[in-house]
Amino acid sequence: MIYFDNAATTWPKPECVYEAVDQCLRNKGANPSRSGHFMALLAGQIVLNARVQIAEFFNISDPLQVVFTPNATEALNIGLKGLLKPGDHVLTSSLEHNAVTRPLEKLRSQGVEVTKLPTSVQEGLYPEQVAAAIQNNTKLIVLSHASNVMGLIQPIGEIGRIAGEKGVLFMVDSAQTAGSMPIDVQAMGIDLLVFAGHKGLLGPQGTGGLYLREDLRLDTLKEGGTGANSEEPFQPEESPERYESGTLNTPGIAGLGAGIEFIKQEGIEKIREKERTLTRQLMLGLSAIPGVILYGPDPSVERAPVVSINLEGREPSEVSYLLDKLYGIASRPGLHCAPDAHKTLGTFQQGTVRLSLGYFNTSQEVEECLDAVAGLSSPNKK
Repeated sequence: MIYFDNAATTWPKPECVYEAVDQCLRNKGANPSRSGHFMALLAGQIVLNARVQIAEFFNISDPLQVVFTPNATEALNIGLKGLLKPGDHVLTSSLEHNAVTRPLEKLRSQGVEVTKLPTSVQEGLYPEQVAAAIQNNTKLIVLSHASNVMGLIQPIGEIGRIAGEKGVLFMVDSAQTAGSMPIDVQAMGIDLLVFAGHKGLLGPQGTGGLYLREDLRLDTLKEGGTGANSEEPFQPEESPERYESGTLNTPGIAGLGAGIEFIKQEGIEKIREKERTLTRQLMLGLSAIPGVILYGPDPSVERAPVVSINLEGREPSEVSYLLDKLYGIASRPGLHCAPDAHKTLGTFQQGTVRLSLGYFNTSQEVEECLDAVAGLSSPNKK
């Protein structure tokens, strides 16, 4: 299979990730922070080491401000629902994933004011546009670093600076960029950073997390056993225990730590350059095929390795099915859990075919994909 669905989850993983998960399950499979025996201590060390790795990776000063979650969606829910109250105002864009838009709709029904800023599909949000939309009751700006539909990159650093100057909190969903692009929470003015462990960070599914600034205290999304302060009826105050009720996915966290270590050894700039080169090759090739409709920024514009297309006269689901059945190419059709982005693109009813690249894809695979799309776009191809 030629796997071009890396925006959903990266595959394959580095060999060290498989080994870390296997070793954890076989030799360190106890509950972390629950017992004092040797295997439980080893499991706790895995979790601590991963917190430290993530903190270093994103320039987070205190590893205890890294909260592990099963995915980026739960991290977003913790941040949004733990922070926003009736009467608060939140700014977001018209390109967001449902992991942002659906919690915000729930909060809107409870009295939170939500503004979705119209977004250019070529340039993203303009910083001055964000500054002009800030109100006296604006508490939060929440944005994806890059669109999961077309890879458009938002000017996070500039918007973070504006948020800091205005005294507004800034939350970034890095699901499509963490591991592929450098992220520095201090330099970019990020107060809350959401990350998915199973995408660009190359870890297993069932991993993700949230960084929250040291002085922030959120209401909890859930309560339960944490292994700390068990004598108290209320949830602990301290991070990360306050936000990590229940047994952690220790094998997954072991794999996530190994994925981050692999990225550090390869070099994030090397990873970024390869993905940039493959994406440009794909886009230039697609733009030369008659009948292909290419969405989002021009090929010359920097983007995440995510490309959306349609073929004239064919439904996205049909194209994706044929790519898989006839050519062994994995893609994803539809709305990609981001209806707002498709409304902005003008593709809301039909969606698109998404081709998303990763570090382990090759130039030869891109050429085979281009040949397949050219074959499907031919009027004689059934």
